[in-house]
Amino acid sequence: MRDNRRSILPPLPDRMSPTRVLAALSGGVDSSVAAHLLLEQGYEVFGVFLRNGVEAPEQLDRPKQGCCSVEDARDAARVADILGIPFHALDMEKEFRSVRSYFRDEYAHGRTPNPCAVCNRDIKFGALAAFADAVGAEYLATGHYAQLSQGPDGVELRRGADPRKDQSYVLFPVAPAILERTLLPLGGLQKDRTRAMAEASGLPVFAKPDSQEICFVPSGDYRDVLRDEGGLGKPGRLIDRDGKVLATHQGHMGFTRGQRRGLGFASTQPMYVLDIDADSGDVRVGPREATGCARLSAREFRTFGTSLAVDEEWNDVQIQFRSSPGGQPGQLRCVAPGEVEVRFTDPAASVNPGQGLAVYRDDRLLGGGWIHAVHLVDGLVV
Repeated sequence: MRDNRRSILPPLPDRMSPTRVLAALSGGVDSSVAAHLLLEQGYEVFGVFLRNGVEAPEQLDRPKQGCCSVEDARDAARVADILGIPFHALDMEKEFRSVRSYFRDEYAHGRTPNPCAVCNRDIKFGALAAFADAVGAEYLATGHYAQLSQGPDGVELRRGADPRKDQSYVLFPVAPAILERTLLPLGGLQKDRTRAMAEASGLPVFAKPDSQEICFVPSGDYRDVLRDEGGLGKPGRLIDRDGKVLATHQGHMGFTRGQRRGLGFASTQPMYVLDIDADSGDVRVGPREATGCARLSAREFRTFGTSLAVDEEWNDVQIQFRSSPGGQPGQLRCVAPGEVEVRFTDPAASVNPGQGLAVYRDDRLLGGGWIHAVHLVDGLVV
């Protein structure tokens, strides 16, 4: 049986002119090798770098931050020159600013944002698809470690072959119509193989460190961005589950549900953030076992290559609610169009409103949405 997953690129049509692909070049090893593989397959490749407007000095004593720095732009242009492909640098500062606004708004409402997934939806795939149309490209391509295939009911999305690098989770909000025209050349590769291919091909970024954290948080501490853009929100109290005041704080946006460190008070046992009241500024804390999530609801849920009717259930699925690969077993039921409820087989720790939800069976991502409400094991609804 022919495997048409698009980590193994689709065959070129039998025609005189090559198929044009717009490849996102971030200046890193993954996107560089993706473009190289496309050229090897005979595609006509156009490279594009997306500028986010954030400039920060490189800090040699900590991991590389982000994927859109001035250094990254230089590296992307250099790779394009080596590959001999046209190169464009697009000013996406306005679009990135909207992602930053979303980021702040989510913290302001006591939720946990997922800016990378939103950026993929709106910029790295949304804006990229529009630019692909402008340059006459039939496909767009990125260096994500995920796999796409065409199923009988539409595009299907699967985990990357390297379980340590799988990035299918952050693609859950990308429109299926865009994924239909997307190529992911690295989906079937291990990361060490990608680096070896870059070195063998003479690409100077073969040993470049992977990006860490969020591209517009160059310091690595999201609170620095919040302080620069209006502060940390409403001061309030840190209280336990019984309402006892343990300490005070200077802003509720400086806390995230599930947080343990930096709470500002001493305790005889480790304490974690359970809930954040954006109206009063109060932050409720408790022991680790109290962070367990029994069930959740999610909205804007969409499927990939399958369908989900109201009252239909998916059993024996894996629920992933953060970027790190892996998931928790559970069951899902559709309660209204685009709205689902999930029950975990065992309580899942630190599930937060605002996070993305991706539902898998084996390596296939069946659907995804945004977590709206979380029901903790002690009855607290956040």
